[in-house]
Amino acid sequence: MIDQETVNRIIDAANIVEVVSDFVSLKKSGNNYFGCCPFHNEKTASFSVSPAKNIFYCFGCHKGGNAVNFIMEHEQMAYVEALKYLAQKYHIEVKEKEFTPEEQERHDDRESMMVLNEFAKNTFIRNMTETDEGRAIGYKYFKERGFNEETIKTYELGYSLSERKAFTDLALKSGYQQKYLVSTGLSILKEEDGYIFDRFSNRVMFPIHNLTGKVIGFGGRVLDARTKGVNVKYMNSPQSEIYDKSRSLYGIYQAKATIVKNDKCFLVEGYTDVLSMHQSGITNVVASNGTALTTEQIRLIRKFTSNITVLYDGDSAGIKAALRGIDMILAEEMNVKVLLLPDGEDPDSFARNHSSSELEDFIDKNETDFILFKTKLLLNDAGNDPVKLSGLVNAIVDSISVVPDSIKRAFYVKECAELMNIDEKLIHREINKRLRKRREQWYDDEKKEAEQAVKTPIVKTFNPQQETVKRFREYEEELLSLLIKHGNEVLFILAKGDEPSVDVSVAQYIIKELTDNNIEFSVPICRKVLEMYTEAVSKAEKPDVTKFTLCADAEVSQFAVGLLMPKNEVSKKLWDKRNRYIPPEESRMKEVIDRALIGYKLELMQQTLEEIQKRLNELQKEPDSDLKISELMNEYVAYMNYYKHLNKYLGRTLTNKR
Repeated sequence: MIDQETVNRIIDAANIVEVVSDFVSLKKSGNNYFGCCPFHNEKTASFSVSPAKNIFYCFGCHKGGNAVNFIMEHEQMAYVEALKYLAQKYHIEVKEKEFTPEEQERHDDRESMMVLNEFAKNTFIRNMTETDEGRAIGYKYFKERGFNEETIKTYELGYSLSERKAFTDLALKSGYQQKYLVSTGLSILKEEDGYIFDRFSNRVMFPIHNLTGKVIGFGGRVLDARTKGVNVKYMNSPQSEIYDKSRSLYGIYQAKATIVKNDKCFLVEGYTDVLSMHQSGITNVVASNGTALTTEQIRLIRKFTSNITVLYDGDSAGIKAALRGIDMILAEEMNVKVLLLPDGEDPDSFARNHSSSELEDFIDKNETDFILFKTKLLLNDAGNDPVKLSGLVNAIVDSISVVPDSIKRAFYVKECAELMNIDEKLIHREINKRLRKRREQWYDDEKKEAEQAVKTPIVKTFNPQQETVKRFREYEEELLSLLIKHGNEVLFILAKGDEPSVDVSVAQYIIKELTDNNIEFSVPICRKVLEMYTEAVSKAEKPDVTKFTLCADAEVSQFAVGLLMPKNEVSKKLWDKRNRYIPPEESRMKEVIDRALIGYKLELMQQTLEEIQKRLNELQKEPDSDLKISELMNEYVAYMNYYKHLNKYLGRTLTNKR
């Protein structure tokens, strides 16, 4: 739907460091940038961004690609969606043709839901600013809570009219489909009679944004007399294709830049807590959408910082809440602090009643390391009661034992032992009991999984294709790496008698060797990339790196980026154990190529010899099979001689010792 010239402009403009930095906290190291991978759970930064190559790659989960691939993977967008996102970021006009009815029908459900949510957000804003009801109820509520125009605008607050079908009727009239009104949760459909109505009527609206600023859901607060006797004043959008409350945080889009800048995040419970703190100058603040904190939410914060301060009310309920769920944060290797507000205060009221400097000063003086906070709190409660003191030790040990880092655990043990006036060895002993129990549980789970796998029919069935993929993949990746990086370079010159000399490129040599030996790649993605390369060469093209790293096929792009990383020095990895010196690719290119080709042929020969041996064993059990055995033995000897020849040749290419 987007012309190639515009696509090229978008790709050229997209700076990979800028794009990734919107979602991941990056630190420069040498020529590249590193951070914790946003695609899998990791403790150390293995996610690399190369500004020179304009690509990203994770050495842990092996995801990689260009800026478009990153947005596609991170935001779960289609290719065209990701291009539009980058075009908007870099202010590039995208000209598209109109969708046909058939194309509209096939259009991605996610995109349609996002578009509807954007329409809903704008409608709620207009309701609050342009209607008498909205100004008298919604706008008045926010102003009475002390929120200024900038805060209202920053968080795109709005109001849903009291008429039961106001939004639903407007959306349907505007051309939005009923199925998306229901799937986003903006409307509720009664199956028995087909009646459809607004979920959020007569509520002030809090849009919930994802990391890119798109609205994925809403929170709505009822305002009128209906609050009396209503158990839940706040209502959130239900789970949907685009909104998962356990994986989202209110205010993360507005806070992410400051979180990175300050290397710290404040976590509160409610929407208005976020708004009030933001307005008081604490802009690196998010809320857990009124739900119990989840591991996914913690990991979302950890994309930007490893330091988190959790704010709670100062009453007994707030104190109990401070003790729940924090172990999950510790287990994710976050540095956790707790800030208990004065009794009767919550983050919203405290921020509204104090100046920015007073709020910052209170935070600096009162935020406490969670383990030490918990120890002191339980000590006060336990007094001299032996039973309670025993429970205190167990509670502290439970929290310390989930801290993955052994040095941090040792520090906590020392501090807590001093506070509780007990021997450090006792705490260490109890922690080790828990660690051993977890390891035993892990082994039990692994054993059960293995036993279950044995019972699974597919495991009992030998799959030669899987074995082939495992044995050949490294060589196929090595050869493709050489093709993509050096394919257009001259490998050697053919000069015969008086005939004109001929330049032979790396690509010509590798492709001819593969073709002459009837070698077909076994790994599907390797086969696909090789076919792309040979097809381009057959058309007299000279494919370069960008043909693959910027490919619209995300699988090809990610695979190509992986090939460009240093980890793919397969020859070095395979032959290191022989204590041989491996020269750089550029210095002795032909030897590097021959080593990969011969190694691949050796694997093919070995597989062939194994298959012949297997067939010979089968023939031994068959009557009157002497002739077949003799023929097969001759074939085995011929292959074995070739196998020895390849090994001997390979040995000559590895004569230089370290």
